[in-house]
Amino acid sequence: MKIRACLYLASIVILGFTSCKKEKKLIAKVISTEHPSMFNEDIRTYYIQTLDSAAHYVQLMDTLNPLESNRANFLKSREWYKRFEPLLIAYDYENYLSMNAPNLLKVEMEDYTDIKRLKPKSYQVLEELLYGEDAISNKELQSVLIYLQTRIPYIGRNHIIYNQRDRHHLKMIRDAVVNIATKGITGFDSPMLSNSLKEAVYNYETLKHVLGFYKNTFTNLEVYQNWMEEIDTTIAVLNSGGFDSFDRYSFIKNHTSKQLRLVNQTAADWGIVLNTSRPLNPKAENLFAKDFFNLKMFAMQGSPPINETRVALGRDLFNDKTLFSTGAMSCATCHIKEKAFTDGNAKAIGKNGVELLRNTPTLPYAVYQTTFFYDGRGDGLEGQIVSVVNNENEFHLDLNTIGDRVRKNPEYKEQFDLLYNGNITNLNVRNAIATYIRSLAPFDSKFDRNIQGFEETLTDDEVLGFNLFMGKAACATCHFPPAFNGTVPPKYMETEFEDLGVPKNASFTHPILDGDPGQFYPFEVEEKRHFFKTATVRNIALTGPYMHNGVYTTLEEVMEFYNVGGGQGMGLEVPYQTLPPDSLGLEQRETDAIIAFMRTLTDKDFETSD
Repeated sequence: MKIRACLYLASIVILGFTSCKKEKKLIAKVISTEHPSMFNEDIRTYYIQTLDSAAHYVQLMDTLNPLESNRANFLKSREWYKRFEPLLIAYDYENYLSMNAPNLLKVEMEDYTDIKRLKPKSYQVLEELLYGEDAISNKELQSVLIYLQTRIPYIGRNHIIYNQRDRHHLKMIRDAVVNIATKGITGFDSPMLSNSLKEAVYNYETLKHVLGFYKNTFTNLEVYQNWMEEIDTTIAVLNSGGFDSFDRYSFIKNHTSKQLRLVNQTAADWGIVLNTSRPLNPKAENLFAKDFFNLKMFAMQGSPPINETRVALGRDLFNDKTLFSTGAMSCATCHIKEKAFTDGNAKAIGKNGVELLRNTPTLPYAVYQTTFFYDGRGDGLEGQIVSVVNNENEFHLDLNTIGDRVRKNPEYKEQFDLLYNGNITNLNVRNAIATYIRSLAPFDSKFDRNIQGFEETLTDDEVLGFNLFMGKAACATCHFPPAFNGTVPPKYMETEFEDLGVPKNASFTHPILDGDPGQFYPFEVEEKRHFFKTATVRNIALTGPYMHNGVYTTLEEVMEFYNVGGGQGMGLEVPYQTLPPDSLGLEQRETDAIIAFMRTLTDKDFETSD
């Protein structure tokens, strides 16, 4: 233990002097687009030191220790974890997911013979064990401690920080800025302590430390100085208030956006180009800008470019009743534009008036999901269309029939000659429709226009509602900005599913659990029963009734459901509920403010319908 303590103290000394040493040594610009960064060794050393410090405090924890001792060492270990977290996200994402996992059973389903049930052993689990109301299970605590005591040194021994280019380190900084704004300040990974603001400070101190290595590489030293001033100001803001009172709206508008601009200024100063083959557009300077996402990365691989002509063709096909049935239905029959492409029914009405199993989902921003349908059985927008066309209670057609009907239409033939080299296949028809759906993500609602600085029309209650949504009410821990759906930042490569304990009736005093199995099928995994995809809350003022079964007709009912703790909070038996069963403790004014905020998410094209 004495040896480890000495190593820890040595690491502090090294951290204190590394950047000063570099300032003396470096006198010229050393950024290279072709070769590994000169600072890989410095960054690697910092990474290992922070890992070792986190491991040091975990090693001090034991089930035989007093609770207060374990809590104190947890907080110190967690602090050091947060210092290396930006690097872990960038260069070891799988271990980031493991160490930062929510205290929820994870089920991986490949096929009937390959179903894995993984119980997390992360910092979040450790926090709940140490600070939860229930008595600590020494057996469970020991299991988590052994995992972290083993895993953190393993990460250090198996790191890959050797050949990174300078653009990789700049992208690491950008991803950290996005991660802090979308998850770090929401309480996502500090479920008991709500310690997110202080932990965001540790993230920013690491970004400042890494940028310090690069000080003498800036051609324009003003860009570097602006970084230092901005990070110092950001840290002061994060330290200035409590979790519930923190103004997240101003933070994102005034600081996240400025930092994204600084990333672009740094890239220009260094003469580098950030990789564009990722879900996020590296040049976007606002979290809520239309170009924040890299739209092509959410399209089927090999898809032709999205342009206005192809979107217009898709719109025509989407609304054409002659393609999909006997002339009675089109896509627009169930996805009505004036209702934000829903139908206003509790459950969708299919062919011949048959009521379908679930509510009609909205289409705007559907592109920013990685799976489709409430149970996630659809793979991509083109694949989702296959299921709808084949369903006997929807269009009930052979896919090739669609292609045949398009070929018989001279106007369509002309457009396919222009856009698809004359190849009128069911895949190209589906791609055109999917392209139209992908275009339905304008990010031009009242909220978007305000946080981007185009207007100043939000009321105090609407701003309060956003801050509650992102903080105390914990809405954003499942509905992640900017799409406010379940696709998880900062990589945006996975869409989450939740078990909320949704009832089949709207009574809060005598609820009855809805019987829809959700993700239970097709593999019949009990731990996935009643799990449904987290939908977007954008345009929510127009998309009622709500929930997968349309049980609630008003946003007030939806908010009451969440405020009481979902199904478990109402006394229902929901063994795998992912929503905490405790009341959120929202007052009426706070509930009203959240609803007021959600109403600002109506896209400009729909505002007259709201």
